Amino acid sequence: MRMGAKETACLLSLGAVSLVAAAWWCLPRRPSEQVLRTARLASRAPRIHPDYHGLVLPPNIAPLNFRIVESGDLFYVRIRSLRGTAVEILSRAREIEIPLGAWRRLLAENRGNPLSIVVYARTGEGGWWRYEPLTSKIAEEEIDRYLAYRQLRPDALYYRNIGIYQRHLETFQESPVLDGRWFGGGCVNCHAFRNGDPRDLSLHFRGGYGDAALLVQDGQVHTVAARLGHAAWHPSGVVVVFSRFDIQLFYHTARNQTRDAADADSLLGYYRLDQKQLKTAPPLADKAQLETQPAWSPDGRYLYFASAPKRWADAGTFPAEHYARIQYDLKRVRYDVRTDQWGDVETVLSAQRTGKSNLNPRPSPDGRFLLFGMCNYGGFALYQPDSDLYLLNLESGEYRRLECNSEFAESWHGWSRNGRWIVFSSKRPSGIFTRLYLCHVDKAGRTSKPFVLPQRNPGYYDDLLSLYNLPEFFGGPVSVSPAELLNAVRDDARVQVDGITGATAKVRFPERWRQGQE
Repeated sequence: MRMGAKETACLLSLGAVSLVAAAWWCLPRRPSEQVLRTARLASRAPRIHPDYHGLVLPPNIAPLNFRIVESGDLFYVRIRSLRGTAVEILSRAREIEIPLGAWRRLLAENRGNPLSIVVYARTGEGGWWRYEPLTSKIAEEEIDRYLAYRQLRPDALYYRNIGIYQRHLETFQESPVLDGRWFGGGCVNCHAFRNGDPRDLSLHFRGGYGDAALLVQDGQVHTVAARLGHAAWHPSGVVVVFSRFDIQLFYHTARNQTRDAADADSLLGYYRLDQKQLKTAPPLADKAQLETQPAWSPDGRYLYFASAPKRWADAGTFPAEHYARIQYDLKRVRYDVRTDQWGDVETVLSAQRTGKSNLNPRPSPDGRFLLFGMCNYGGFALYQPDSDLYLLNLESGEYRRLECNSEFAESWHGWSRNGRWIVFSSKRPSGIFTRLYLCHVDKAGRTSKPFVLPQRNPGYYDDLLSLYNLPEFFGGPVSVSPAELLNAVRDDARVQVDGITGATAKVRFPERWRQGQE
């Protein structure tokens, strides 16, 4: 039987694939010991991308695949520590993919030990070169298994390609929690977990199906007809505090960071899940202040937040000349969840003391430290190239700039549940796109060199146009499916909280707070 051109091309293609596969299978597992012993020594470590050198690594992190930025036609990589079997990779490509199983075993057997990556490169007639080792340390403490974050394109004017995603940090598995493209290009934002528990989640959505919040409690989804932005769950699971705001977005014409934003008006409110009531209180909604970015202390006794004096009468008369004078203090207020009573507001760290704007307070799980951002002005650190991360010792009152900062904007930060790791978004190295970085925090509050969230493809971020923000560690995976969340978005049955009356007076927020933008 004669074959047609299509069948012949198919066989030729299969033959070419077979030859390539055979060529790879013919590669020895590693160069001979004689070759390795006689390799010429380079006087430096190899250049690799991303930069995975001099780190403190979680013992359960996904493989740190990298690209060798050196010349060569064949590469040999040996990854080893004090115990167990070394991981060996021989590759004609510069992209080094580390076997997941071997990597896991090596890290698990060497908690607290150094990790060494030795790179050999063959350069044709020049023979083999051996570079100085890339060294890091494997930490004793694990990192949380899952990370949630918001991914979006750098377009502030349209709801496009915006979604909340979850990433399994022990592998490269990423999956959507809820994507705005599933309901007509809507916006999804402001997700939060209770104590990192994947069974208790809140997030906000808006678009063609209205403006509302999804509350997931013990795996059950409820749609609340309210906007719960910048949410924070009380450890008890009874209360969710949130911010209501009216953001004014504007642009600069004579600086590298062209976008900027300011709160024209904001307050803090809270939702009692046990009563299905939306409330506020004088300590959270001072008309002379801009209150935002809430976070609970680990024991639930205090609510931390950022607050700045409002220098104008209302959102409708917000004067543009004031935006660069807005500086936030870090404050806290005592709360008794049993009696639903709030105490007096205390200033934790003032802008007068730091000379800058203090933002996004995040207490450490042991209650010793407050992780926060600092920039020259305003409440949006991601738009400030000078924004850095700081740590406040809540016992001594002293604060300091963390070692993990760069020359670019750092913002949107969070703690692991054991308090030994932090995640934050950074605009390094381009100054344009935010990426997620991880680093270790020791018992004294010192941070290690940060590293970008690992991806299977080392060049993943090189041409990625998406941005990351609001990273949150949690135990994962999220307890409800994307289909359940999407059905809740589309469902007309919603808890109508603004009109509920009960033991307290009916709460209705001023119209300017209900019409605020993200």
